Amino acid sequence: MIAFPGAPDERAPHVLTLAILGFLYDQPLHGYELKSRITGLTGHVRPVSDGALYPAITRLEKAGLLRRRTEPGTGAAPRQTLELTDEGRAELQRRLADPEQAEITDQIRFFALAAFLHHLADPVRQSAVLRRRLAFLDEPSSFFYDGDGEPVRAETEPNPFRRGMLLVARASTAAERAWLAETIAALEPAALEPAQLEPAELEPTVRRRPE
Repeated sequence: MIAFPGAPDERAPHVLTLAILGFLYDQPLHGYELKSRITGLTGHVRPVSDGALYPAITRLEKAGLLRRRTEPGTGAAPRQTLELTDEGRAELQRRLADPEQAEITDQIRFFALAAFLHHLADPVRQSAVLRRRLAFLDEPSSFFYDGDGEPVRAETEPNPFRRGMLLVARASTAAERAWLAETIAALEPAALEPAQLEPAELEPTVRRRPE
């Protein structure tokens, strides 16, 4: 499957919510610190505006997932620190362990998810999420389809611009598949205690798909 990003306007609220929960899971942050970190993660796709960030914070606060704590400021005005509640921490764990299908199939949403997957402490569950993405990438697909509904391959595409899109996407997908396979192979042995491993299994290997 060639990964093709979805429409930014549709995915932005989902990515923003995940980023707020993910960054606050690490530590409490002031609003401007949170905005800076989110911009570093998603700014290449869509700039984070105050008009999007602060209403999202308010929604999460009303849902009981985060709270504001007032601290003395360096000037006259006090500063507000944002921190997750226990419910907010549990919500991030739920989202990481059982992502929506769109968070697997949409490249930008998946990468946002992967940025916080280290918060999911269980290697087996981390691997399960990566395996879902790998299975999606293994499905035959394309940007373009012929009249019979079959995926168009770069080698048969006469339009040089469309051919370029297919070639670049193929290279990107190949690199992602290699990373997924390598990471899954590293995670799955880590899920077992050393005593559970047979001697021949102590060296992790990358499983190849049957021809």
